[in-house]
Amino acid sequence: MLQSMRSAAKYIWIILIVAFVGSFLLYETSGLAGRAPVTTTTSIATVNGEEILLTTWQNAVSALEQQRQQQLGSAITLDERQQLEDRAFDELVTEVLLQQEYKRRGITVTDDEILQAARMAPPPQATQSPDLQTDGQFDMQKYLRLLSSPMARQSGMLAGLEAYYRNEIPKQKLFDQIASGAYVSDERLWQVYRDRHDSATVSYVVLRPESLTDTSVTVADAEISAFYERNKKRFERPSRAVVSLLSVPRAVTAADSADAKSRIDRLRAEITGGAKFEDVAKRASADSVSAANGGSLGKGPKGRFTPKFEDAMYALKVGELSQPVLTPFGWHIIRVDEKKGDTLDVRHILVSIAQSDSSATRTDRRADSLASKAGSQDDPKLFDEAAKLLGLTSASVVVIEKEPLSFAGRYVPSVSAWAFSGVQPGETSDLFDAPEAYYLARVDSITKGGQQPLSAVKEDIRRRLAREKRVEKLRPLGEQLAQAAKTAGLEAAAAQKGLQVETSAPFTRVDAVPAIGQFTQAVGAAFAAPLGQVAGPFKALESMVVMRVDSRTEANRTAFEAEKTVQRSQFLQAARQQKVDEFLTNLRGSVKVEDRRPDVMAALRRQSDG
Repeated sequence: MLQSMRSAAKYIWIILIVAFVGSFLLYETSGLAGRAPVTTTTSIATVNGEEILLTTWQNAVSALEQQRQQQLGSAITLDERQQLEDRAFDELVTEVLLQQEYKRRGITVTDDEILQAARMAPPPQATQSPDLQTDGQFDMQKYLRLLSSPMARQSGMLAGLEAYYRNEIPKQKLFDQIASGAYVSDERLWQVYRDRHDSATVSYVVLRPESLTDTSVTVADAEISAFYERNKKRFERPSRAVVSLLSVPRAVTAADSADAKSRIDRLRAEITGGAKFEDVAKRASADSVSAANGGSLGKGPKGRFTPKFEDAMYALKVGELSQPVLTPFGWHIIRVDEKKGDTLDVRHILVSIAQSDSSATRTDRRADSLASKAGSQDDPKLFDEAAKLLGLTSASVVVIEKEPLSFAGRYVPSVSAWAFSGVQPGETSDLFDAPEAYYLARVDSITKGGQQPLSAVKEDIRRRLAREKRVEKLRPLGEQLAQAAKTAGLEAAAAQKGLQVETSAPFTRVDAVPAIGQFTQAVGAAFAAPLGQVAGPFKALESMVVMRVDSRTEANRTAFEAEKTVQRSQFLQAARQQKVDEFLTNLRGSVKVEDRRPDVMAALRRQSDG
């Protein structure tokens, strides 16, 4: 038992430290951590005058990075690290704002509250720990014994729990205050239910701008300026960089393909010879996720996999072993464990088609040569010289800040994050490794983002407003069609103008309807216009619609009453969460956060280069 407790204590301690490192913010920023600032510029941000230190942020990023690596079982890319850096920063800013809000509202936490919470409300990390489960369920007694064991204190687990609850209890008190006013009436619940269960079918005619004989419209500069002023946030753009990219592909030869086919044949023969499919999958499948579960891909309907895989899968009988199946991912052996209609429970073993050791060695040498000649350089000419020497052709690509780069249909890791890490035009990157190729990049130019001036977006606004005006120009035609349809019928009036009547499938107020859209004026009219009468025109998807409501089915009040209690609980939970989310958004928007990370990281980079 003591051995199990030690294992559990270590497990929980590690996760608590990783998952809740943000709770140590005040400790870190108070100076109690005993760390001296690296430089006088190691404050990376101020939030209402309160600083966030570089070391605090770096520690939070490292904790998140460690957690992600444990989940993935591999190193992360620069793109992933950038995401973690932003996440850590946002969490630290939010934590500062919450601490300030606790102080403003007089929210505190006592030692007794922490003790009671630790005993009665275990953290999620504890309830999910395999060491604290019995028959797959969390065992409260095991957890309480662990709390009272000497190892809990000696390992630091109790200190981690205290930090967790000291952070979570005030937060819960605050959120309870914010969400306390959430309420939903029976009438509101009934309206929400009706929105999802009332249905209508309509016959409709779509009028599009292409049908106009005169599409000319005028958009005045004053209209453009007014639209720009009303919608400035729409015109914020991220930074962009033009990057030259060299790649050394991991080219697969015919011999490599033949080797993969030979390996899948041997694995199949091993299974037909008596080996257990699950054991072979765990040992040999290149699909590491399914391999851990004996090759299981789970139960599901059609449409989950590539066409060739699915064709082979649905052709099998339960328990039958497929012949090797080739897909873009490699060679597969497939077995169906259960079949109910289109739903199959399936397993597979994957052998990827990859370079042989000798081919990989040649590729590695070529990539190493590229890195040694042009990697991490300030002279842009070295990049071109290395490309010429190695017979490589560079590609010019546009990189968007905080968006991973895709090139030739493939993800190129780390280039985007590197390009906006403070490098200057002309600098080259390290060599980046991906499953398909090695990549080396050079930044040729960088354009800073931010709110675009009116001059840069003026024509885009003009086109948008002109399109809306052209749609509105359809209204007289729609009115004429509707008037004619009231006398002759929708079909006859449409035929007279060479237009086609379409009929919808049943839809609710919240559905997206082909040619009509979602949450449009036309969708709303389907539940308001008189049944059987022609009405319109109504705005739809960049068009006008004249319609006839053919049928409407109202929601069942008895069914609603039977589900009302559950719906109220779900609605209140969503309403409370919405109140909390709105509060946090407003809290963040009410202050100006001075983010100095780019300047600090650039200074540190210059310092390391020097």
